[in-house]
Amino acid sequence: MTKEKFVAKFAEKADETKKRSAELVDAFLEVAEKALHKHETVKFTNWGTFEVRKTSPRNGRNPNTGVSIKIPSKSVVRFKAGKGLTEKVNNKK
Repeated sequence: MTKEKFVAKFAEKADETKKRSAELVDAFLEVAEKALHKHETVKFTNWGTFEVRKTSPRNGRNPNTGVSIKIPSKSVVRFKAGKGLTEKVNNKK
């Protein structure tokens, strides 16, 4: 689902205009991005958790040349689905 389609569904469900819904979705995303930028966890009980983790530096290999390269560590965003979301996706509720 694209952001545009999500905003349209959100507008319908919240009985809002598409413009207002887009503003609300953008505000939500901005708040989440700022929290993750500060390495804060964004948790929605029974739905899921977004968190930032740091990968370890490791050795890799260039597939074209076979030359060994060093891959630096970096921060990545992880999402872990909560029990409620997992059950709904698996049609258990």
